[in-house]
Amino acid sequence: MIILVTILLLSSITIFFYMRLPKFGKAPKGERLERMVQSPNYKEGQFQNLSDTPNLSGNRSMIKVFYNLLFKKAPRTKPIDTIPSLKTDLKNLPIAKDILGWFGHSSYYLQVDGIRFLIDPLFSGNASPIPRSNKSFKGTDSYSTDDMPKIDYLLITHDHYDHLDYPTIKKLRSKIGHVVCGLGVGAHFEHWKYNPAIITEMDWNEKMTLSGGITLHTAPARHFSGRTFNRNNTLWLAFILQTGEMQLYLGGDGGYDTHFAEIGEKFGQFDLAILENGQYNEAWHTIHLMPKEGLQAAKDLNAKRLFPVHSSKFKLAHHPWDEPLKTITELNEQGERISLVTPKIGEIVYLDDTTQLFSKWWEKVN
Repeated sequence: MIILVTILLLSSITIFFYMRLPKFGKAPKGERLERMVQSPNYKEGQFQNLSDTPNLSGNRSMIKVFYNLLFKKAPRTKPIDTIPSLKTDLKNLPIAKDILGWFGHSSYYLQVDGIRFLIDPLFSGNASPIPRSNKSFKGTDSYSTDDMPKIDYLLITHDHYDHLDYPTIKKLRSKIGHVVCGLGVGAHFEHWKYNPAIITEMDWNEKMTLSGGITLHTAPARHFSGRTFNRNNTLWLAFILQTGEMQLYLGGDGGYDTHFAEIGEKFGQFDLAILENGQYNEAWHTIHLMPKEGLQAAKDLNAKRLFPVHSSKFKLAHHPWDEPLKTITELNEQGERISLVTPKIGEIVYLDDTTQLFSKWWEKVN
C-alpha cells in the first residue's frame, strides 16, 4: 500500500508540474474572461454549441473508445510509403497571385489580394503535447517555419494541439503581423510572449476589415476546445474571407449541423469551401464531419469547389489513412458533383482558376 500510494503521489506531482509547461497555454482571465462571459455562446461556465452535441454518439463508453484508439490495431492507419510533396518557394511567389498552399492536415497558406494568411500551422511533426506520441507521416514535413514569408494574418480556428501548435507558434512570432482567433484563445498567445496589441479575439457572427479592404467574418462551428482537462474554455469557429472578387469559407473542425445551410443562405455562393475530411469516427461524428456529410456541407454552403482537409498527415482515428480522400472522391463521382480540390502537399492551388485539375495522388501511395 505504501508503494502504491508513493507511485500515485509521484505521478500526480509529475503531471502537476508537466502541465505547467508553456505548451499547455494559459486559461483566459481579466478582460478576456469578462468578454467571454458576456458572449451569448457562453453559458454555465463554458462555450456551448448551437445544437446539443454529446461527446459521443449513441450509448458508447468514453473509456472503451479511448482504449480502442490507443490499443486496438486497425489496418493501414499509417502509410508505408512516403507521402508525396512539392517544395514551393513561398517567399518569392508573385504577391499579386491569389493562391493556396497546403501543408497537410489542416494547415495552409493563402495569398489573397496581396495579403498573406497562414491558417492553423503545424510544423513540429507532432500532433500531441507528449513528445513523439503522434508523429507525422513520412514526407509530410517538407515545410517548416523557416519557409514561411512574413504573414499579415495568422488565423486560428481553435486551440487543439493539431491546430494550435506551440513549437510552431513560438518560432513564427517574429513573422506574424496580426493574430485572429476565437474568444479566450488570445490568452495562449499572450502567455507565449505575443504582443497583445496584435491579437484580435472574435465571437461567432462578427466581422472585421483587414488590410486591402478584405472583410473577415467569423461563423459558428460544432466542435469543442481545450488544451488541458478544462474543456470549452475558449471558442472554436470558422472564418469567411470576402474580397472584391471571391468569397472563401475556411472551416476548422466541426460536425454537421444546420449552421452550414444558414451560412450558405446568409452569404450566398462560395468560390471555395475548406472543410475537414479525415480523423473521423461514428462515435464522434457530432464533432467531426464524415465524408458524406462534408459533401453535403459544401452543397449547403453553395460552394463551387471543395477542398477536403484534416487528413494525410497524422493518425487520429482508426480509418485507413487514405480512406477520407478515397471515399469523398467516390461519393462525389456517384452523385451531384462538386469540383474537388485535392492537391499534394505544397502544390499550388490557383484560386481564380476553376478549371485546375488535381491528380488522385493517394492512389499511388501504399
